[in-house]
Amino acid sequence: MTAIPQERRLVTAIPGPKSQELQARRTAAVAGGVGSVLPVFAARADGGIVEDVDGNRLIDFGSGIAVTSVGASAEAVVRRASAQLADFTHTCFMVTPYEGYVEVCERLAELTPGDHAKKSALFNSGAEAVENAVKIARSYTRRQAVVVFDHGYHGRTNLTMALTSKNMPYKNGFGPFAPEIYRVPVAYGYRWPTGPENCGPEASAQAVDQISKQIGADNVAAIVIEPLLGEGGFIEPAKGFLPALAKFAKDNGIVFVADEIQSGFCRTGQWFACEDEGVVPDLITTAKGIAGGLPLAAVTGRAEIMDAAHAGGLGGTYGGNPVACAAALGAIETMKELDLVSKARHIESVMKGRLSALSEKYDTIGDIRGRGAMIAIELVKDRATKEPDPQATAALAKACHQAGLVVLTCGTYGNVLRFLPPLVIGEDLLNEGLDIVEQAFSAV
Repeated sequence: MTAIPQERRLVTAIPGPKSQELQARRTAAVAGGVGSVLPVFAARADGGIVEDVDGNRLIDFGSGIAVTSVGASAEAVVRRASAQLADFTHTCFMVTPYEGYVEVCERLAELTPGDHAKKSALFNSGAEAVENAVKIARSYTRRQAVVVFDHGYHGRTNLTMALTSKNMPYKNGFGPFAPEIYRVPVAYGYRWPTGPENCGPEASAQAVDQISKQIGADNVAAIVIEPLLGEGGFIEPAKGFLPALAKFAKDNGIVFVADEIQSGFCRTGQWFACEDEGVVPDLITTAKGIAGGLPLAAVTGRAEIMDAAHAGGLGGTYGGNPVACAAALGAIETMKELDLVSKARHIESVMKGRLSALSEKYDTIGDIRGRGAMIAIELVKDRATKEPDPQATAALAKACHQAGLVVLTCGTYGNVLRFLPPLVIGEDLLNEGLDIVEQAFSAV
């Protein structure tokens, strides 16, 4: 494998002619409902660079949506997955099991918060993990109701669409959805009516009140929340909110589920985002960053809860695929060896420093937030009214793309520019990417 030079290079317009040819083939063959942020076709990727079929090298501030934290072709991931690929690709763990699956579950028990006895089950995608967490919680509690939050995102399957807050593009026209799902307010400090300093206690009191009155705590199987909301706009729940909900869950026999699919595996400067306030979830769902780009997901949690489902009640043909398990062990090895927790914290300090300076020049930046290498800016038309500005957000993203920087947008209002660089990105590329963001602001 030839190393990709870690430098930006533009040799054609973005997208280039070969990407445009592939886009025409794609339009003819791929369903229109499958979108792409940037119609640039990748040829190679690693570190902080994505190289396209035209030979352009783009700086990567997306990581395939927080997946390639260790890079898109990390040595340990490639080595372990290749070795497993040569031995066997599949037997189905439910038919003849294999060690890799067990070892991934052992690593998850060690890495996830809490020192209680833990067990895991492995799946293919984040949505599958969330759906199975709900199944497990319902089996354990013998209750049905599930509580989720404004701005939350949990997947695209039928149940997880019901859990997801945003209609377009995730839910529109795809109903009816699963029943017994209840949505309550989240502690969104930037937009809390009485200010961010009051948000944590007020939002948690409001959520608890609504759950108690509208659902009844005794009917709730699970409270499911992202400790740092992803698609909803990289919202950090205001301090005190998560601990208050976790306590309410514990006091009422409710399973507290932390959805760490986007925020897990060193992304936020800790192994898991819920560690920030010392929250120990009953169940934790993981995917994205777990396996260096191969499809793998997990539900990990208290052994007695995980064992509540009857034998044969959990599974799936490909769940915990042996090649993906090998890749996960390689990704975890890389995270530890390179101390990517510390690297994520350093990325935060560089990004927030640069973006804070930028916010002094541009009034359209309403808020800078996030932790580790999961940072966002919320764009508004007016700082006083905080009216969202999705048009400026889209224009900024486009300007970044044209200059060779992969960035993503998110947020319920479509007005958040989010940054998810690989945790292994070089300092020079990180700063050059931020230079491009700065230039985009001056041009838009």
